[in-house]
Amino acid sequence: MSSNSARHDPRPGAGSIPSVAPTGTPESVPVVSSAAGPSTPGGSTVPPTRPMPANFEIAIEPGTGQPKKGPRPGRRHPMRGYEEQYVDIVDYCVRVTERIWEDQDVGYIYDTYAPACRLHDDAGWKYGAERVVEGTMQAINAFPDVRHYADDVIWAGDEDSGFVTSHRAINLGTHGGPWQWGPATHRPLKLWVIANCVSRENLFYEEWVLYNTAGRLLQLGYDVTESARLHGNAGGVAALSDRQKGEVERLLGGRVPQRYPAALEGEFDVEHLVRALFHDTYNRRDLSAIDRAYAQNVAWHGASNREGRTRSDVRSMARSLLATFPDLGLQVDEVYWMGNEAEGFSVSVRWSAAGTHRGFGLYGRPTGRRVFLWGISQLYVRDRRIVEDWMLFNEFEVMAQILRDDAPALLD
Repeated sequence: MSSNSARHDPRPGAGSIPSVAPTGTPESVPVVSSAAGPSTPGGSTVPPTRPMPANFEIAIEPGTGQPKKGPRPGRRHPMRGYEEQYVDIVDYCVRVTERIWEDQDVGYIYDTYAPACRLHDDAGWKYGAERVVEGTMQAINAFPDVRHYADDVIWAGDEDSGFVTSHRAINLGTHGGPWQWGPATHRPLKLWVIANCVSRENLFYEEWVLYNTAGRLLQLGYDVTESARLHGNAGGVAALSDRQKGEVERLLGGRVPQRYPAALEGEFDVEHLVRALFHDTYNRRDLSAIDRAYAQNVAWHGASNREGRTRSDVRSMARSLLATFPDLGLQVDEVYWMGNEAEGFSVSVRWSAAGTHRGFGLYGRPTGRRVFLWGISQLYVRDRRIVEDWMLFNEFEVMAQILRDDAPALLD
């Protein structure tokens, strides 16, 4: 996939992306505290310390798309400032989404998003509830019969520090209206997305959402390569800031990346498992870390419709990213979880990375362009191993950063 790909209409026809070869009462919800950063109000790029629910009493009922019902009516944990109709934070997350997207009460965004909320999506940062309203209306117009089924909600926090939710949803609908990529195709859509949100007192303050854009375009028959090139040419790619550039440079200058510190003896630490996995794999370049962290028959669901059923599929994706961006540097931005060692853990991981397209891997001949990646992973841990992994990253925007037509930077 070269940056000089032929100019043709990206609408339904040939086109693909690189694939990876398959080979109630607060007592009812015990909590533990994270070791995250200092407390900040309402959501921040430096997450505060938050309590973690130590069981699955407040969660999605598997296979229903709806929250579990409590043993009695009313609030299941303290939620100061939230509308009384919501009995817990999972109920709030699911029903607000349903009201906005399925009932198409788009104006409810004004009641549930802070006026100066921050939205991080594939294309960068956006500010304000009005931008959320605009984007939602455009999406509903393109997919007027869309349904959002809650597949899972991983949550943490409380009414004081704010609640964090990692909401994975299945989108079903038909492309029945025009959108930025062209006229309606009238093709069906079945896609999963992830949105990580921070809320307090009935308002979302910050949201990180990945729309699985390349997977969406593939299902609708678009040429993803050409769509990404046109998107990059149209200025749809967020600028790479100095902070993001620095995430690569911290690994240069003759420094040798060290292994993540060993876990302390004693009780299993799920956050240590996750942070060590990401650091040792992507910064230390130790792909055997995947074998230590994942069950052999892990179910892996990757960006842009990728699927795998063994840990070799996870390793193949990691290897492809590191081959494509040889100087890749990654940091884990936030981790929260629910569960315990007996029942297992459900973990949300938000991460970001930067690298230079200097290698042969996922996206054709090297262009020397610097790119910014960010992603969300939902990991399910049983018996101290990851048995399921849902991972999205901003792949379409990465392709747009690489494939746009302006002259690439010279290779070092």
